Amino acid sequence: MDTIKHSIEASIATKQQILANPALLEVIQQVADVMVRALRDGKRILWCGNGGSAADAQHLAAELSGRFYYDRPPLNSEAMHCNTSYLTAVANDYGYDLIYSRMIDGACRPGDVLVGISTSGNSTNICNAFRKAKDLQVITVAMTGKSGGKMKELSDYLLNVPSDDTPRIQESHIMIGHIICEIVEAQMFPRV
Repeated sequence: MDTIKHSIEASIATKQQILANPALLEVIQQVADVMVRALRDGKRILWCGNGGSAADAQHLAAELSGRFYYDRPPLNSEAMHCNTSYLTAVANDYGYDLIYSRMIDGACRPGDVLVGISTSGNSTNICNAFRKAKDLQVITVAMTGKSGGKMKELSDYLLNVPSDDTPRIQESHIMIGHIICEIVEAQMFPRV
């Protein structure tokens, strides 16, 4: 029982730190606003991550492209790792570190939004994607842990969860992602 209580308390404490950080809350709002502007301009929202963060990327992409709270038209949002033939071919032929940057090079246009999720902020393939995105004037959003890692300097918007504990960071990434999806859905399709 102690482990269960400790894990729940640690998760709550991390989220309370987010709640008490007005600067981070402002960046969450800014990211939602940037996504809304991009979508209204016919741009797309792309998501990338590795491991659990890839699962989070896919989850959050689906909240926008499918539905979140209510039925409405789909939004142009996609997780970049879902084409396994592409992923394995590029990883085999060019290296895993280039799986996202090659796709960015072929698929992105100025004004698109790339969200990279990495608890450390140091995932080489995501850092490479952010560098390529900058070259193409793609807006970059980093969802990381406390330090922001290497992605801090590569991102236009940094959502750095105030924790070094991977599970707590991932739990908070989903919470922040859900908040962004809720705002985007409400602004794109206001309920009358």
